[in-house]
Amino acid sequence: MRIKAKEKKGITTVKVMMKHPMTSYAEAKKKKIAANYVTNVSAVVGSETVYEVSTSAQLSKNPYMKFKFKGDNKGKKVAVTWSDVSGKTKTDSKKIK
Repeated sequence: MRIKAKEKKGITTVKVMMKHPMTSYAEAKKKKIAANYVTNVSAVVGSETVYEVSTSAQLSKNPYMKFKFKGDNKGKKVAVTWSDVSGKTKTDSKKIK
């Protein structure tokens, strides 16, 4: 996962690019493999959840997300976690600049 996190005037902007094949049910049927796509993405700063979203198979391969939240977070770490249909989860973190 690639993560960029930057705070400006009390608003933190986070950009995340997840590396995932995002195989929908239609594609999986054609390729005769199991469907697999990211179903949940969340971001945590300290012990506070600052972003959480449920997703579907409609996202493209290697999905990109951008979100913002308020607070004095410069120097803290933002941890982004995604989970997919197969049960795999991935967590990466980045220091907020």
